[in-house]
Amino acid sequence: MIDILRQHIINRLGKDTENLGQVLTYFKELHVKRGSLLVEKGGPCDQVYFIASGCLQVFVYDADLNETTRDIVTEENWCTDLISFGSGQPATEHIKAVEHSVLMAINRAGFQQLMETVPQFDKVYKQILEASYANSVYRINTFVSLTALDRIKWLMEYRPTLMSRLSSKLIGSYLGISQETFSRLKARI
Repeated sequence: MIDILRQHIINRLGKDTENLGQVLTYFKELHVKRGSLLVEKGGPCDQVYFIASGCLQVFVYDADLNETTRDIVTEENWCTDLISFGSGQPATEHIKAVEHSVLMAINRAGFQQLMETVPQFDKVYKQILEASYANSVYRINTFVSLTALDRIKWLMEYRPTLMSRLSSKLIGSYLGISQETFSRLKARI
């Protein structure tokens, strides 16, 4: 799985891979079972995860203890509670494996050391932050202006693999609609 991470970093850096071997030594391979909670709200978030295979859900509970999903993160993407990881403060959200997943994890100390000593790692991190921010803003702005049916169509167009990988309940949570509404509207498409 380290080869997937290696290729991901090479794709972002191009030919500037001088310290790649050093960077990769900071990552540990983790195999997590479906349903495993990686980060719990109120607890520490001291790792960043690169998803080599599998799928993670980033969520909070609403007042009625229903999961409200902020993001679904799949292969060749990064996942963490960024605010908690960066500040050391308690996590503000949960991160759970919704499939058996293989992750490449780096802890806060290793991450900070790489940021200070390897300029290429800092470049990759900035690219990841920019992409994550752009994705979040786009998703929020898009979902605010779309009807529930249009959100389902958006998902089918831009993230079609989620439809076959995830439960209706989880997809509904991601789209901001109930499982029942999702199932009813999906049948109309």
